[in-house]
Amino acid sequence: MNGKTASHDLPCLANHFLVAMPGLHDPNFSHSVIYVCDHSKDGAMGLVINNPLEIPLSQIFEQFELSYSPRVGTEPLMSGGPVQIDRGFVLHRPGQREWEATLPISSDISLTSSRDIISDIAEEQGPSDMMVTLGYAGWGPGQLEDELANNAWLTVPADAHIIFNVPCEQRAHAAAAKIGIDLNLLSSNAGHA
Repeated sequence: MNGKTASHDLPCLANHFLVAMPGLHDPNFSHSVIYVCDHSKDGAMGLVINNPLEIPLSQIFEQFELSYSPRVGTEPLMSGGPVQIDRGFVLHRPGQREWEATLPISSDISLTSSRDIISDIAEEQGPSDMMVTLGYAGWGPGQLEDELANNAWLTVPADAHIIFNVPCEQRAHAAAAKIGIDLNLLSSNAGHA
């Protein structure tokens, strides 16, 4: 043995979706799809991608005193999770431009947390495919692995098309379908043989 426990032998889940199983009753995550941005022995960080807030992006632009395109101003702001809900994150396809704090997660998905991307989005100079979130989902060391061992989440390889092109209310079903699972057929009751 290498000293690791079995619960920590899972592969890195960065660039994967976590789809909430029906038995997950945590109000922060029930019916959620989370895009995992980072996962290591130190914990994990991700963004909920299917929970729109009733707040348009225009409120963020106005808070930063930015002029903005009316078309972009009507886009919904998303709840990325319950941690640091006053902090914004932009999930987007890589563009011709790099912003101050951009982390490439895969060849077709990046995460930016700097104000300069918000200014560009307001002026319609930002990435063509993007999602602006407030807050994030976070797990301490071993916490996500424990939740996975307790069947709280389905893990699915991420797909930028689902993030940026599938309507919010269809993202959980689209993600689960990638691995051949119909969420409508899953029970919230765990069975024991």
